[in-house]
Amino acid sequence: MALPLVGCLSNEIIPAAIDPPNAYRAASGKPDAALPSVVWWRGFRSKELTDLVEESLTSNFDVAAAVARIVQADATSRIAGAALLPALDFNGSAQRAGSSQTTGNSGNFGRGAQSTYGISLSASYEIDFWGKNRATLRAAEELAVASRFDREVVSLTTVTTVANTYFLVLQAKDRLDIARKNIEAADRVYKLILQRFDVGTASALDVAQQKSLVDQQRATVPPLEQSLRQNIATLAVLIGRPPESVRIRVTSMSVLAIPPVTPGLPSDLIGQRPDIREAEANLASANANVHNARAQFFPSITLTAEGGYQTAVLKNLVRPESTFFNLAGGLLQPVLEGGRIQGNFDLQKGKQDELLQVYRKSIVNGFADVERALVGVQQAKRLVELDQAVVESSRKAFELAETRLREGTVDLVTVLQTQTTLFQAQDALVVAQFNRLTAVVTLFQALGGGWQKPKPDTSKVGEAPPRIEEVTFPGVQPPRPVGQGRH
Repeated sequence: MALPLVGCLSNEIIPAAIDPPNAYRAASGKPDAALPSVVWWRGFRSKELTDLVEESLTSNFDVAAAVARIVQADATSRIAGAALLPALDFNGSAQRAGSSQTTGNSGNFGRGAQSTYGISLSASYEIDFWGKNRATLRAAEELAVASRFDREVVSLTTVTTVANTYFLVLQAKDRLDIARKNIEAADRVYKLILQRFDVGTASALDVAQQKSLVDQQRATVPPLEQSLRQNIATLAVLIGRPPESVRIRVTSMSVLAIPPVTPGLPSDLIGQRPDIREAEANLASANANVHNARAQFFPSITLTAEGGYQTAVLKNLVRPESTFFNLAGGLLQPVLEGGRIQGNFDLQKGKQDELLQVYRKSIVNGFADVERALVGVQQAKRLVELDQAVVESSRKAFELAETRLREGTVDLVTVLQTQTTLFQAQDALVVAQFNRLTAVVTLFQALGGGWQKPKPDTSKVGEAPPRIEEVTFPGVQPPRPVGQGRH
């Protein structure tokens, strides 16, 4: 009867039941062309950004905390694995006791003190006939695997946050530069109007309107300076340094390159997104916990043994006549537990179903993230091109208006309109350039960061295929993996 029961207790595999699409709707080009590099942030061609990102991977506090959680998970798996091995204890004792002469019985009344010495080894072992302890170990090992993918999620989030914060700093610098140039242009027109006012060809209203525009431009500077300083402070926290030690030397987003990104096939995303693989590992751990809960319905078999020497005279301790031993075997079958075992089984089944739905959602959400990011990259690129055209036409209009103002052949309302249009167009272009950069970063994040070429399957028939290699970031060396992964 035992063999069929063991078969019933095998760890069940629950399929995700999610069919990946053949291709992304917003993708263009070959799916396997120019896949993202593991060090994808270098594609922006900024040494400063590269240095910041790679420093964050070794100095960020969240990444360090994630690595510490790996150490904890590995230790937990070793603790869980201890139940599969016999427990062996060495016992040594020395005792001296004397009975009371007033309370002793007639058999030992008045006896003197006695000494007892002993050394022994005791061993105990639970036969894991139903796989209960092995399931506990497997659950802990899968959680250790999940902790490694959690580290990857934290690292990827840190990298994208550093990149986006760096772009915010450069955006503030660009907007500050444009605001100062616009102040100079508005002030130049203001002086021209003052000259016309002095000769009587401009009114006090004209002067006041242009002065108002100059003041409006000057009012845009303090918020931009505040944003610049605050984002530098945020960047310092991300790389684990005080803000006073961080200096951003690059002055404009225009020096950055836009790396091309090919998303690949949707089916490949499941093996690339660390959050999906973390959800998969958590589901595998829940499967093992269900196995453990089911095995608790069956009897547990334990073996115990103890042997050693015991004597009342120390010099006779290791003599053959001082030898003693105990051997025992036990079987414990739960009969009435008040629903505890059944309740635990139902609890683990409920957790298993919950994590299955989380796993399915993470897969679908991954596809949606990539689709949204692809649309965002395309539209951001288009908006930059349109805003560049608006800036060019607005600049020409303002230059013509300023020239004709000097000649006295244009009214001030036209000059004010062209100035305002140019200022707004330049600021909108900088925002569009920033959105394009962050859209590319979002796409990299949606794809799970960089891609590694899978190793060929060289396993023979009947053997387990090689474990899929984890994507690790440079500078982050986690503790040694434990357990066996899913394939």
